[in-house]
Amino acid sequence: MKNTATLLVTCPDRKGIVASIADFLYRHDANILHADQHQDAENNLFLMRVEWDLEGSVINQDNFAEHFTPIAEQFEMDWQLNASRKRPRMAIMVSQYDHCLVDLLHRHKSGELDCDIPLIISNHRDTESLAAFHNIPFVHIEVTKNNKADAEARQFALFDEHQVDLIVLARYMQILSPEFVRRYPHRVINIHHSFLPAFIGARPYHRAFERGVKLIGATSHYVTEVLDEGPIIEQDIARISHRDQVEDLIQKGRDLERVVLSRAVRWHIENRILLYANKTVIFD
Repeated sequence: MKNTATLLVTCPDRKGIVASIADFLYRHDANILHADQHQDAENNLFLMRVEWDLEGSVINQDNFAEHFTPIAEQFEMDWQLNASRKRPRMAIMVSQYDHCLVDLLHRHKSGELDCDIPLIISNHRDTESLAAFHNIPFVHIEVTKNNKADAEARQFALFDEHQVDLIVLARYMQILSPEFVRRYPHRVINIHHSFLPAFIGARPYHRAFERGVKLIGATSHYVTEVLDEGPIIEQDIARISHRDQVEDLIQKGRDLERVVLSRAVRWHIENRILLYANKTVIFD
């Protein structure tokens, strides 16, 4: 297991930021492994991701803030630090469609997703046997228009109990309440089965078929209080033709959905995403 730290920085753009960070890490015996940056001229913003080896370094997650605060204050930085040895804990929520869940569990088992999955929550029992096969606790919580608040309260309790860092909606076909979204800001990732902003909401494949589109897509995004309008993390498309029926669109779309969702989850786990102005920057 690698032993690295990753620093994500957002601040007003000005000269000397990269040099100051690099010099800071050099002075603390930190060997930089990866560094990437982005300047947004329109918003005068500087964004950066830097990862370094903690072996031999005199700074770590415990004392980093003490040493780094003077630089952060000088450049008015918003920053966060994550250590590779602290594996994020990811809860998955799913309804009846299992293709995204299957893909996530396979990638987790193969080591592609470096996280722990302490539980799967569903409003149906269709995927219970799949969770059992992977030895992951499965919790069935029925959701109706009359018990939604109580159902979410049970979900919150489970997230707290299992110390969940990230919640992934793997085709969880329920609209989350504003309270849910506010409780976990930028910690809920959804997969939507269209190329947003086209065909927001329910039955996008049917609406795409009715519109006669030549491309279909899938979009993974962070969940906000506005339906399907959160910051987009990843998208992909597939070409279709007049010969394709709704069932063909659904089948082709499922391949897009699972790949797009898994990419987004992996980038989040690897601390490659910075958010600003309802956008994301995905660092290499």
